[in-house]
Amino acid sequence: MTAQSARRRRFDPERRERIIEAAIDVIAERGVAGTSHRTVAEAADVPLGSLTYHFESLDELLRLAFTRLAERMHGRFDAALAAIPEGGDGREGVVRIICDESLGFDRDLLLMVELYVLAIRKPAFRELIQDWMNASRRSLARHFPADSAPEIDALIEGMVLHSHLSTEPFDAERVRRAVHRITAS
Repeated sequence: MTAQSARRRRFDPERRERIIEAAIDVIAERGVAGTSHRTVAEAADVPLGSLTYHFESLDELLRLAFTRLAERMHGRFDAALAAIPEGGDGREGVVRIICDESLGFDRDLLLMVELYVLAIRKPAFRELIQDWMNASRRSLARHFPADSAPEIDALIEGMVLHSHLSTEPFDAERVRRAVHRITAS
């Protein structure tokens, strides 16, 4: 290595993390179909070779980016459920999760749909979704019987998607009625 090439080489311990974050941004902006090594390298402001150095494949990078997304979204989901006092009404927590715009799901919802489409096209990504669902169901099981958590989880996801995609989003009272119906014993 020459002195000149040593000077050009930067010590950048955060590069890998920055690339993963850039991948999330690129997916949000262009979709999975528009995500490539080149578009992520440009967004991360790193040389193209950095991607092949840090990641075995584009699929590995996508998996890590979507894992990060799932962890963040689950963190907010879990925190919303954890905020319900012990003995409190878990159903109202679910209503808040579905209706609360402040949870910041718009961009993440777009990313989540991209993950769903990717998992349909590439079944290897379904494991990531299953892990995410399992984590959500464990969080729900703090307030509901474990055997009803999958249905409640599906209701949450379905109502969030429908409400965001509809020109007539669900109001809190309609969501509350649906949550009470599905959790009635």
